[in-house]
Amino acid sequence: MLISRTLIDTATAANLPLDEVLFVDCRFDLADATKGDRDYADSHIVGAVRADLDRDLADMATPANGRGRHPLPDPARFQAFLSHIGWRPDVQVVAYDGAGGALAASRFWWLARLAGLDNVAVLDGGWPAWLASKLPVDAMLPVREATSMHLRFDSTGTVSAEELSAGLASGRIVLLDARAAPRYRGEVEPLDPVAGHVPGARNRPFADNLDAHGFFQRPEALRKAFEGLIRPHDSAEVVHMCGSGVTACHNLLAMDYAGLCGSRLYAPSWSGWVSDRTRPVTTL
Repeated sequence: MLISRTLIDTATAANLPLDEVLFVDCRFDLADATKGDRDYADSHIVGAVRADLDRDLADMATPANGRGRHPLPDPARFQAFLSHIGWRPDVQVVAYDGAGGALAASRFWWLARLAGLDNVAVLDGGWPAWLASKLPVDAMLPVREATSMHLRFDSTGTVSAEELSAGLASGRIVLLDARAAPRYRGEVEPLDPVAGHVPGARNRPFADNLDAHGFFQRPEALRKAFEGLIRPHDSAEVVHMCGSGVTACHNLLAMDYAGLCGSRLYAPSWSGWVSDRTRPVTTL
């Protein structure tokens, strides 16, 4: 069943039959890495399984070696995770977090899309919207039967630092940085050892994708904003980055929702870029 491949609203998600939907709870707190697990244990959407950013959506056990603060998980490991939570091609997957998709539902969405899943969407408004709508929650741990699968991961969905440098130098790509403007400008840097941005990068703070209530802007508004920012490039020439490859996925999702498909991710992002101090850095 395919209801949506980008965003899904709470009313639509709530009305899906339980045997035709797989909710994935991706809540995460950068200041407290265990809070998402505690919040899930306390209360979650009925039937939701758990996906933790550090444990399931990144490879934190292997030395980063330039891969950034949240290195991508090995494809086989992510496939095993999908099998463990009981993903099937006939269910609609709905990922949610507590930050409008930014931490880390959009990361799950992007990894799933990279693995070839079409039937995956992010819950618009996330956990706060579900609670505001007074929809069912509980604390029961769901029992799902593990499934067997073989997925083909799209290696063209990411770019390396070398590809990024060459693409920027030739003008073939446009790089969008999803961090907040003060970090992009190099005025503050709370997480990484160097402040600033990749020379030539353009700033698109992921928070600009949301309205004042935490819902995504309308697709036509997003399309207008992104087209104005990436011009004269088309969407297939866009590469996204952020601090560690998480909130950049929010911009990927926003562009897809707006019909601007085909953009890619520089997964190591700023934390990976500055791990090599010979790479250029600029500030404003």
